[in-house]
Amino acid sequence: MRREVSRRDFLSTGVSATLGVAMYPVSRILPSPSFDVVVVNGNVLDGTGGPAMRVDVGIIGDTIAAVGSIAPEQGRRALDAADFYVAPGFIDVHTHSDSSIFAYPSADSRVRQGITTEVTGNCGSSAAPLEGPSAEEFRAEVLEDHGVYVEWTGVDSYYQTLEQIGVATNQAMLLGQGTVRENAVGLENRGLSQGELTSVLRAVEEGLDQGAFGLSTGLEYTPGRYTPTAEIVALARLVARRGGLYASHIRNEEANLLAAVHEAIQVGRDAGVRVEISHLKAAGRPNWAKQRAALDLIEAARSDGVDVMADAYPYTAYSTGLTIFMPSWALEGGWPQLAKRLEDPADRSRIREAYSSQIAVDPGDYDLIVLASTRSEKNRHLVGMDLVQLGAEWDLDPVDAALRLVSEEEGRVSIVGHGMSPENVELVLAHPLVMIGSDGSSMAPTGRAAETRPHPRSYGTCPRVLGHYCRERKIFDLTTAIKKMTSMAADHVGLRDRGRIARGSKADLVVFDAAEVRDQATFDDPHQYPVGVRYVLVNGKLVVDEGHHTGVRPGMVLRRT
Repeated sequence: MRREVSRRDFLSTGVSATLGVAMYPVSRILPSPSFDVVVVNGNVLDGTGGPAMRVDVGIIGDTIAAVGSIAPEQGRRALDAADFYVAPGFIDVHTHSDSSIFAYPSADSRVRQGITTEVTGNCGSSAAPLEGPSAEEFRAEVLEDHGVYVEWTGVDSYYQTLEQIGVATNQAMLLGQGTVRENAVGLENRGLSQGELTSVLRAVEEGLDQGAFGLSTGLEYTPGRYTPTAEIVALARLVARRGGLYASHIRNEEANLLAAVHEAIQVGRDAGVRVEISHLKAAGRPNWAKQRAALDLIEAARSDGVDVMADAYPYTAYSTGLTIFMPSWALEGGWPQLAKRLEDPADRSRIREAYSSQIAVDPGDYDLIVLASTRSEKNRHLVGMDLVQLGAEWDLDPVDAALRLVSEEEGRVSIVGHGMSPENVELVLAHPLVMIGSDGSSMAPTGRAAETRPHPRSYGTCPRVLGHYCRERKIFDLTTAIKKMTSMAADHVGLRDRGRIARGSKADLVVFDAAEVRDQATFDDPHQYPVGVRYVLVNGKLVVDEGHHTGVRPGMVLRRT
């Protein structure tokens, strides 16, 4: 029987020690050299899924220099993590902070939940590259939404702009296929000519050369809707040759979920690229029974050699734009053409019928769709209403109220749709091939964001995984929860020196109270920070200290190498 080794023994011997947590090989660390920061007395979860270890972590600069037995006085700053857990900084594998990070560079909604790295550019839309008429429209929208004038063009100049302003979280970006395609041909419902495809391939290649980690598609959005599978495969082959990732908001998450999952897998098989199915879900009550079959498809593909995984967020509602329920033909050409069709009685009637039919499938009824933001101030008082309430406000049928609001806001209305079952959310989150991705963005309860009612995932995803789903629902243990938010994401994206607590890894760390950590953001009151996250370090710098943001912005632009 192994004897218990005292803390004094552990500090002095430099042998493996059992301190009621786990065995860990340590080396005696002498008083010199000193560390910039030491995290002592904590239960360390290294991110790999192994058990907690009672060891200390020493940091020099932006790097973990030692993991073992370290006296507090060996650090210029010592963080006492007694009774807490120490984990790698959380990697949010699916976010949309590309533009909002410029309005909220301190990334309060991200770091206060323990997120140290964000993978942006998802769902086919990225902040770079920007070319052609669509670029000017994007610049105008960012200026209107965030008060930021966009000057960058390519991925490299985008990264340079991030570095100039300084941000609190590390930023890794995917190229948005929709962005690149719209740069080339606008929102046209057709396949690309060979010359156009060559141009798009060249733009993707250039973005990858400048450090993007791969390509994303948003096949429920325009112009992703208009993109044939063969075109996606051609782009994905280029990504595969560069060792990149293909992340897909698949073509359908409702009635045709299984066909859409199959398409993503087929892209992976034909292109030889690793695949991430974004925010995997079966939306709409009539489609809930398809969730298990979707997971079966992913499992079978993995067994067949396709490197496919998925990400998911811990909520039963999604968030998107109010135009998502529009038929594809109505959206071609963007807002100017949609506006004309809504004014034409025959076209409006066709749109109305298709809109109603789609909502019946997902989410199921108008009262399940809640307004999250509007473009104009005149309609901002409507935020928080569902479409039934909106119809009552305007004395219209809900579908007519929705179409009127789309017209008044020039298509710029965001919504929260309550479309998934709690049982399916747990089924997906617990699956060993599913990582955690918030689908949220950088924000704070200030400025324009304060006038919106966004999905709470921007503020609460990681603490909700740890508190509600791990501690309370017990759908997985703590080591598994941490792995889903750290090493799994790092490995799949290709972040070689993050996602693990190990000597030589970057010093992104989160210290949290496993008994207390929980989300506080709700659908009715989403601008609420979580509790239980004590310290967060990004590249060795303390960004969250005793639960409060320190104001420092040590995040790095991460480039694929």
